[in-house]
Amino acid sequence: MSDKSINPKGTKDYGPIELLSRRFIINTIRKVFISFGYSEIETPSMEKRLTLYEKYGEEGDKFIFNIINSGDKVKKADVKALSSGKLNQFVSSISEKGLRFDLTVPLARFVAQHFNEISFPFKRFQIQKVWRSDRPQKGRFQEFTQCDADVIGSDSLFLEYEMIQIYSKIFKKLGLKDVIIKVNHREILNSIARKIGLVNKFNEFIILVDKKEKIGVDKLRNSLKKDLNIKDRHLDDLFELFEFSGKLSDFINKITEEFTDSNSIAAIEEINQFYKLIKDSNDLVKVEFDISLARGLNYYTGLIFEISHPNSSLGSLGGGGRYSDLTKSFGVDNLPGIGISFGLERIHLLMNEKDIFPPLKDPSNDILVVNFDTNFINDLKDIVESLRGVGKSIFIYPDSVKIPKQFSFANKNKFHSVLIYGQEEKDNEVIKIRSMNDGKEKLFKFKKFISEFSKM
Repeated sequence: MSDKSINPKGTKDYGPIELLSRRFIINTIRKVFISFGYSEIETPSMEKRLTLYEKYGEEGDKFIFNIINSGDKVKKADVKALSSGKLNQFVSSISEKGLRFDLTVPLARFVAQHFNEISFPFKRFQIQKVWRSDRPQKGRFQEFTQCDADVIGSDSLFLEYEMIQIYSKIFKKLGLKDVIIKVNHREILNSIARKIGLVNKFNEFIILVDKKEKIGVDKLRNSLKKDLNIKDRHLDDLFELFEFSGKLSDFINKITEEFTDSNSIAAIEEINQFYKLIKDSNDLVKVEFDISLARGLNYYTGLIFEISHPNSSLGSLGGGGRYSDLTKSFGVDNLPGIGISFGLERIHLLMNEKDIFPPLKDPSNDILVVNFDTNFINDLKDIVESLRGVGKSIFIYPDSVKIPKQFSFANKNKFHSVLIYGQEEKDNEVIKIRSMNDGKEKLFKFKKFISEFSKM
């Protein structure tokens, strides 16, 4: 196969059957979002580089796809910056825009830009593609779809509980009730960083901890020791916490006793309140605290979430959390926010692996009209249009080839019915319908076909 006929690495084609199952997931997610009072928006695929950069942290910024300026603007390239190793300065000279990295930063820009048109709290959802120049691997693409729900303009902890409800309801509806929602608090991680001597290296600490599942415990420990100079006794304490498992209340007691300082008292109180909200709820999937959960993006400030499945190696199926000042960088203060995201591609892969999709019917494959020749097709024109008018999808086979070939096509593409109208049917003034499910055939009078067929 020629390289010209292969899509870029990190991207994927989706044929009709795969799109059916993807849309099943999207429609399930969309219905739940709407049931909780969220309204849908869309933002452009590209944003100004000024919008995207310095929101995700140094690690995230590296994976933004930049769009090269067109025409004469390319002539403004800062070649000196490139030769002196100032890559970001060079890229800025040849690129004014980039593909969106996620849907949260564009939301913050949207809120600031349309501030006077929005009523707060603003509950929005968004289902669109994003792009990241990460190394492609199983479950990790460079182009993928995120399904986000966010609330801007309220710091109520009830919203954290609502996000857990949304996660639980959607995964249960998708047949993935065994997922686990992992929870942590950014301020607790900050408190731990201070305790182990990383007062001014919190972002570096978060970036490394966020790689725990990807690189493993041993490599993480070595990286923390080598890159951040953490002492062995602190590392022992840290990894003891990482391995802690038990009741949520036990977890709260442990971090309260060992890692609380004046800056994290409020965070402990938030965790306690959150626990009270979820502890008596019977409609939630499993929720557990994980002190190693970091969420590598810089904008998170409070409770954070991540979804995983115990019997899958795909990694996170979704994540999110509280961010207190993301709109501030766009000139709007005092607008706290919280949001969650579902990773469509990984959920789709997992459901395929588990073979848990319900039977899905392609809505375009309703009735195939067999083509004996154009004269018979011409006789059926009004009937075909009437069928389309009552909501049926009609596929007229374009060529009058052998009839077995047309039936083979109908079977392969899982058509529900085949409409047969040849010389024999014309002579008898009837139309024959064959069910492709059981092969049964039924005759209808030509002149009364629409009225009789619509009663089936």
